[in-house]
Amino acid sequence: MNPDLIEQLGNQLGTNGLPYPIPIHPNLVHLTLGLFIVAIGFDIVGALFPLEKPLFKFLAIPATRSNFFDVGWYNMIAAAVITFATVGAGFYEIMLAQPPATVKSAWGLQAMETMLWHGVGGVLILVLITLMAVWRGFQRFIWRKDMSRQVQWGYLLVGLGIFVLMFAQGTLGAQLAGEFGVHINAARLLRIGENPNLLLK
Repeated sequence: MNPDLIEQLGNQLGTNGLPYPIPIHPNLVHLTLGLFIVAIGFDIVGALFPLEKPLFKFLAIPATRSNFFDVGWYNMIAAAVITFATVGAGFYEIMLAQPPATVKSAWGLQAMETMLWHGVGGVLILVLITLMAVWRGFQRFIWRKDMSRQVQWGYLLVGLGIFVLMFAQGTLGAQLAGEFGVHINAARLLRIGENPNLLLK
């Protein structure tokens, strides 16, 4: 690539090293997490509905089992769709990152290693969420369409397992931002004892 073009692009980047004011990827990550957690959570509530029904009745909450499964289904579809944008934005922002080479994370990884594992983890979670959405669709429309419990126990257990992967992935992302200051110049300035309010405008 032409060095002048790289320098020209660098001059167009803002305070956080991006062509826009704040990173997009972290915001989309939280949307992905929220949608997926709600999807699995409501499917768990729907699966356990016979045990919870007396409580809903006591609290005068007009809940039906199918409503919980509807929420689980639509949130899983939304999670699968938005995760493509989440991963895409993440790779774009990683390409523009200039992390410090001498810092190590709490896990003992350098910035490039952390970015590599975070990128691989992002693609893995994208594939898993997409497969979960397909699996959920088969259960809803084919395998269990005439059953009161719309989801299999194995599906819910896999969903809980993905929560663990999401925790590890989120920790890597938090390390990139908080420990390496990737696209968060305020974090870098605080680490070296400077006041970001005075230096960032």
